[in-house]
Amino acid sequence: MPEQPIRLYRTKSGCVVEQNGQLKLLSACSWDDLIEQDNLATWFKDAARNAASIANLDSSEILAPIVSQEVWAAGVTYYRSRDARMEESKSAGGGDFYDRVYNSDRPELFFKSTASRVVGHGGKVAIRSDAKWSVPEPELALIVNSRGSVLGYTIGNDMSSRDIEGENPLYLPQAKVYHRSCALGPCVVVSSEPPPTSTGIQLEILRATAQVFIGFTTLSAMKRDFATLVQYLYRDNIFPNGCVLLSGTGIVPPDTFTLQSGDEIRISIDGIGMLVNTVG
Repeated sequence: MPEQPIRLYRTKSGCVVEQNGQLKLLSACSWDDLIEQDNLATWFKDAARNAASIANLDSSEILAPIVSQEVWAAGVTYYRSRDARMEESKSAGGGDFYDRVYNSDRPELFFKSTASRVVGHGGKVAIRSDAKWSVPEPELALIVNSRGSVLGYTIGNDMSSRDIEGENPLYLPQAKVYHRSCALGPCVVVSSEPPPTSTGIQLEILRATAQVFIGFTTLSAMKRDFATLVQYLYRDNIFPNGCVLLSGTGIVPPDTFTLQSGDEIRISIDGIGMLVNTVG
């Protein structure tokens, strides 16, 4: 039987490695050191030999898989995202910008978050107090080391204030970068190979336990490839502790929808799991 993927959790007690149904706690593990390992899968096999086995992992113990890394994001990598950005900004005269980005060689890349602004699985994400139209954006997130090698993948939520961005494309940093505007987790699937294009991504939003939105896409709908996004991000730039790169969204709720306090956001990606956050 082939080995199952290695899943790595950052927890309050240390790093937990899951493979083939077994959980191992690496209590002295440094997350930043892990990101810099050349062959993470081999390193885990060696480290797990003397690590303590644990029976289960309490979800309340899980932390966001980030310590000193920056979070960056790619925009307009899906056709659905292009349409949404064009629609929200057309009154400001910026609708054509996003069509040009979608069809250009150079991707849109922007700074999203420092580690201190990121929440993990089960944490509370925020909507801006001066925004009237806010949505989550479900994205596959790449874990990249300082040398530009992708080590693994996790789930990301790029919280966005669509009315602020739509008012003027130059307001993008205010629409995207604020406290608790990003969520990552629950685990990192360690792999040097990208997930298959058939990989499904689902977004579900619950309000008072009732489903108010559900959407689905696959990586096959993504226009750009991960290698190109990473290459552009690392062009004339350095990331001493590596970075997390959100690869863009192909699911956008309708223009009539906006998040409210208390909403539960569930993002599922095949092969990784489910990231759950509430708006608070």
